[in-house]
Amino acid sequence: MNEVTVGIIALLIVLVLFLTGIELAFAMILIGFLGFGYLISWQAALNLLAKDFFDVLDTYGFTVIPLFVFMGQVAFNSGIAKRLFDATNRFMGHVPGGMAMATVAGATAFKSICGSSPATAATFASVAVPEMDRYGYAKKLSTGIVASVGTLGILLPPSVTLIVFGIITDQSIGRLFLAGIIPGLIVAFFFIVIIYAWATINPEIAPRSKKFPWSERWKALPEIVWVVFIFAMIIGGILKGFFTPTEAGSVGTFLVLVLTVTRRDLDLSKFFKAVAESLTTACMVLMLIAGSTVLGHFIAVTKIPMITATWITGLHMAPWIIMIFITFIYLIGGSFIDDLAFMILATPIFYPAIDKLGYNPLWFGIMIGVTVMVGVVIPPVAINVFVVKQITKVPFSVIYAGVYPFLISLVVAAALLFIFPGLATWLPGWLMPMVVK
Repeated sequence: MNEVTVGIIALLIVLVLFLTGIELAFAMILIGFLGFGYLISWQAALNLLAKDFFDVLDTYGFTVIPLFVFMGQVAFNSGIAKRLFDATNRFMGHVPGGMAMATVAGATAFKSICGSSPATAATFASVAVPEMDRYGYAKKLSTGIVASVGTLGILLPPSVTLIVFGIITDQSIGRLFLAGIIPGLIVAFFFIVIIYAWATINPEIAPRSKKFPWSERWKALPEIVWVVFIFAMIIGGILKGFFTPTEAGSVGTFLVLVLTVTRRDLDLSKFFKAVAESLTTACMVLMLIAGSTVLGHFIAVTKIPMITATWITGLHMAPWIIMIFITFIYLIGGSFIDDLAFMILATPIFYPAIDKLGYNPLWFGIMIGVTVMVGVVIPPVAINVFVVKQITKVPFSVIYAGVYPFLISLVVAAALLFIFPGLATWLPGWLMPMVVK
């Protein structure tokens, strides 16, 4: 068999192994090692395995992952999300669908210090859904919006998904963070528009809550200001060159710890829980990166990325049609495999083609981010829906019925990104014209 045939068979075996229940990271490591040994030599494969693992785990830049994950877990376990929801609800709760809108606003603010999509969904499922239940909100709206707002963390910094994409494609994490801000805010705005329209057409689905006096609203404002301040310190520090994204992770984590400790929101049990959850998530992501590195070196030997890039660019089709086709592959693959894992698996294969087609890497990263946002809320592997189901005990059918209207936002955002790529590229081009890594 030639190299290409071996590579195609190997990729199919990786998918089959995953479907049997083996973690994708281990499947990639196993097939990458066996494939490299078969094509080159077993001694070379052993050397590759040792070198790739050492390089991934010894790379200082990768510490950005556990740092931002830890910052999010501290925020998740300390009650910051509840304070944000209460604050935004005082401003928005009295309008049609106001509590659902407050959930979007609170989650958008919370995402500025938490890069985990499932953690956000879990937090607001615990915080917002009981409050909406108390005011008689329909279950499909309350659970649907909670599952949907969790996806905002895939675009809004500090996004673990964008961090991993930047590592895989060797792009500036700071510029990727900036690229995701405008599309992420657009999606959040569309969520609010859909809620308002839904609640206006059918008022029974979202009864109005208590209208707070302005004195109560101003008292709640500091809850939002503190989070905005931490976000500004992280992004501003990167923009001004005061620290790298990795150092920004440590600064942000320190600020969140100071905030939670001084307000006595974080005791030792919550702290150790945050540490344990952060280690679990960070180790999973690092193992995926190590696995993709091993598999990537094997795939590079098969020349599949180069052949794929040449084949795709040789198609007599408009580049945007090819891009839609690639996005569709990400969407289908992410529907059966964890979306982050599939992104790590597929990006090294398709990225060379995107580069040859002349697309901006930052724009491509945000497009893939929007695709991943869809993947985490549609069956069969919809992690956010599973999280909300586990916490609220609401049937899957009800949650999905509430999620589907909000998919319109993601489709519209993707279409706008296709038509106006500057939505992703303008902000990093203006604020970080030079690539900073």
